Amino acid sequence: MKKIFIVVLGAFLVTTAFASMSNEKKISIEFSFDEPILVEEEKTNVLMEGKEYIMQAGKPILPYENKLIILPINTKIEKIDFRIGNEREIKINSPIATFEPEWSKGSDEKIFPENWISYNIGVGLNNGERVIFVSINAYPLRYIVEEKKIIYVDNIDVEVSYRMGSNLFTNDAFDLLIITHKNFVEELQPLVEHKESYGLRTKMVTTDEIYGGTYFSPEGRDDAEKVKYFIKNAIEEWGIKYVMLVGGLSSPIKSETWLVPTRDSNLDDGSESNYTADLYFADIYKYENGSIVFDDWDSNGNGIFAEWKGMKVDKRDFYPDVYVGRLACRSEKEVIDVVNKIINYEKNAYGNEWFKRVVLVGGDTFNDISGNNYYEGEIANQKVAEILNDFEAVKIWWSEGNVNQKNVVNAIKQGCGFVHLSGHGSPEAWFVKDFVQNPHGKYIWALDVYHIPMIKNGEKLPIVIIGGCHNSMINTSLYKSTTDVIKTIIIKYILGKPYQTWYWLPSPECMGWWFVKEPSGGAIATFGCTGLGYGTIGDDDKDGIPDCIQYLLTWLELRFFEVYKNGNDILGKAWGTAITDYINRFMTGRIDQTDAKTVEEWILLGDPTLKIGGYM
Repeated sequence: MKKIFIVVLGAFLVTTAFASMSNEKKISIEFSFDEPILVEEEKTNVLMEGKEYIMQAGKPILPYENKLIILPINTKIEKIDFRIGNEREIKINSPIATFEPEWSKGSDEKIFPENWISYNIGVGLNNGERVIFVSINAYPLRYIVEEKKIIYVDNIDVEVSYRMGSNLFTNDAFDLLIITHKNFVEELQPLVEHKESYGLRTKMVTTDEIYGGTYFSPEGRDDAEKVKYFIKNAIEEWGIKYVMLVGGLSSPIKSETWLVPTRDSNLDDGSESNYTADLYFADIYKYENGSIVFDDWDSNGNGIFAEWKGMKVDKRDFYPDVYVGRLACRSEKEVIDVVNKIINYEKNAYGNEWFKRVVLVGGDTFNDISGNNYYEGEIANQKVAEILNDFEAVKIWWSEGNVNQKNVVNAIKQGCGFVHLSGHGSPEAWFVKDFVQNPHGKYIWALDVYHIPMIKNGEKLPIVIIGGCHNSMINTSLYKSTTDVIKTIIIKYILGKPYQTWYWLPSPECMGWWFVKEPSGGAIATFGCTGLGYGTIGDDDKDGIPDCIQYLLTWLELRFFEVYKNGNDILGKAWGTAITDYINRFMTGRIDQTDAKTVEEWILLGDPTLKIGGYM
């Protein structure tokens, strides 16, 4: 991972000349660039040592540098000025190489990037403090497609002008807000008392109290928006930083009723049109026309939230303003089991040898048509082992020939602090792939939900990071999954017609939640995708590092481990920091659909205030 440059300080314009204002503060940043190295073959690769590369579907792969300014929450940005050095031209004989994953829809760019800099201003949390993020990308080269040339500069100077205003966020009554169904209040009371005993000021409210206006006048078009407005009020009136949503579907058998509401993102990537996005309840504010305002995820006002289909795109901030986790409990028993697991973990996990183990499972996730033949899952696992270099790494790898359910179950049974599964998934199962013996890819079954009860690891509970598709699809039910499996058998295999399904087996609950709710052990928390997860292959940016660990879902997973290793041992804060770092790194300027989906769908199923490794 390359170094991240950060400057931290206690209607928006981009111009090309510095200007002065009275009573304003300024920050100046200089970007310096070496002369680009061109490798011209069938496509031209542009190399620049030490820089990042634009990797957006259908776009030219060009270098850039990102710098981040972190300002106090009461900052008002006045403008950004930039000035470039001398421009130089280079003629090229072949087109600039573009990033062309499976989901690429091509590009009609005439000049790329469209300007020498891009920026993003967001409202979020930095180590628990409310701040304004100003993330700036500087581009040393611009590609003029029709003229087959690039223009480059050796330096870009940027100046940010801002003023200080009043702080809206001064109240500080509670740390943790628990939002739950009225049926779970009694079962959650021991958790409230436990959190209070460790200094976390905790407030529990029910959805009925939110909808009925017990604390604040209800606002919102539906239940999910009413909950989001309540969180906004709780931030401003109580100063909360953490939100625990306790409630899933009302039944594991057949239900469309949520005990605590969810919000679906309507980002349509061409393969699926919607998926659950609990980030909605974390991203409360956005920066708009010099002010901090409520982010409803419906910027075009048409009632379709987080819309992205064709030209209809809702602009949203994405940055977490609270650290959110969900306990997707469907019954009082599940609440009791999970509460007991959390209390026992935080009281007893600290200092145990089992915690210093990490179980790593992976294989050859994608077919490398690029010819690099990387085993993406194993490379990702190995990077985790390098980050957690003081942990014993237990590797279950396709290349070692030891990937099967028995070995995975036995490895977790011994106890471990973390599990990293890097491969493919469905709501109820997880796999690695073999592209050597089968060029189309042979799925190797590594774990399903019906084997989780066989782990029986008691109180030796890991945090499980599941890299794959749909493993945390919390709207799974036995009726829905069984119906889909039957349809698949009839339509696809008997009638021979196309039919898309995400299920391989009938299951009452998804893998991500089953791990957490399992009373005989399982996991203390999981991270996973509620929809299709994205990964990359090869080394398209030609920097000598496999792209699979530099972009999309795996980058986000690895960043979580880095944040933890750097000393952030509160689970929700580590989640929020990883999400924020992803946004600052990859979502400055023009946002790619796959990046937006990656942060939206990566859900924490667990206690956001969990002390990783337990209290001393």
